[in-house]
Amino acid sequence: MSDLIRLRTSKTNISPIIQQIEDRVEMHQARLLAAYQKYGVSESHLRSSTGYGYDDIGRETLERIVADLFGGELALVRPNIVSGTHAIAACLYGILRPDDEWIALTGRPYDTLFEIIGSPHDGTGSLADLGIHYHEIGLTNKNEVDWLAFQQRLSKKTKLVAIQRSRGYSNRPSFTIAEIESMIERIRKILPNVIVFVDNCYGEFVEDKEPLHVGADLIAGSLIKNLGGGLAKSGGYIVGRKSLVGLAAARLVAPGIGLEGGATHGYLADYYQGLFLAPHVVGEALKGMVFASALFEEEGYIVSPSYKDKRTDIIQQIQLGTAEKLITFCQAIQAASPIDAHVRPEPSPMPGYKDPVIMAAGTFVQGASIELSADGPLREPYTVYLQGGLTYAHVKVALKQALKAMKSTRE
Repeated sequence: MSDLIRLRTSKTNISPIIQQIEDRVEMHQARLLAAYQKYGVSESHLRSSTGYGYDDIGRETLERIVADLFGGELALVRPNIVSGTHAIAACLYGILRPDDEWIALTGRPYDTLFEIIGSPHDGTGSLADLGIHYHEIGLTNKNEVDWLAFQQRLSKKTKLVAIQRSRGYSNRPSFTIAEIESMIERIRKILPNVIVFVDNCYGEFVEDKEPLHVGADLIAGSLIKNLGGGLAKSGGYIVGRKSLVGLAAARLVAPGIGLEGGATHGYLADYYQGLFLAPHVVGEALKGMVFASALFEEEGYIVSPSYKDKRTDIIQQIQLGTAEKLITFCQAIQAASPIDAHVRPEPSPMPGYKDPVIMAAGTFVQGASIELSADGPLREPYTVYLQGGLTYAHVKVALKQALKAMKSTRE
């Protein structure tokens, strides 16, 4: 531990940025407290339902709170949504019909969506297999929306335009709420009645507003990312216009049941407490990512975003330059994890990826991106994607160990 203590921390003054994050945490915490008080949350709301899950007052009240916080008419917050990808799929399958067209406005979406997009007659039940058409608008060289290409692609069949807030495994920056607002305003001028859907994963409580506050019709995400505050064991959410959430719910469960059924199986106490903690936990993760950006920028690495940049999600990108450094970094993050610290991750093939991927995630909840994790594909420029952190202190300890391991490897 003495070597770790001697390792210098960032010389860059990140204190003003840390203070800004803490101010935003306080603002969100006050909003959450007011919402819990508005709906009279009590111990009875923490008791989950079984069986059909009808008349689950705790679930219904939680969904009203989430709808209010996120600027929607209705919310679906359910443990039977297994991931953010599942929540997005429920929205797309619920809204789109054969011969409809949908457009990804912000370039290639997450790799996990491509099995859902599919190809015509692939026999998998993908969107394309059902006769739903997909088009993708690549970003310009400046990582901006290609509006000319978008207008040329539109047709009478265009029903939904999708925006991905976070970067995924791409090198483009994540889109801020202000940028999403500008996109939506321009979409409305071109196609006033189109449905605007935003993949909100990794972005909840990072900024003052959410996409629904600036004109989006529907958003979706995972509870084992920001919104669950590190306590949710599974689940996802969908929020937006009442009619659209209803369609997604019908697809998620069944027409006629949709919003009314769905037992909460002991999850409600974690959901209520996790949501209440979420602003604080997101703030801890953000402070950790600011520290990571400053530390590695000082060491001469290319980082995105810079510690000085406005953030809209909990992801930090660091270009490490070599496969060896990427592997060493991820192995060090795993070794600094509270769970499975003894496990040594190695690059391996993953479905949907051209290159081997290495992943470090010693998390209490499997796949929980609000907990500290790191991953990246083994391809130039050997970029690691760092995200999460339940506590700022844990992120700092883990990053110092990672930097020390990389320096030891070079020596």
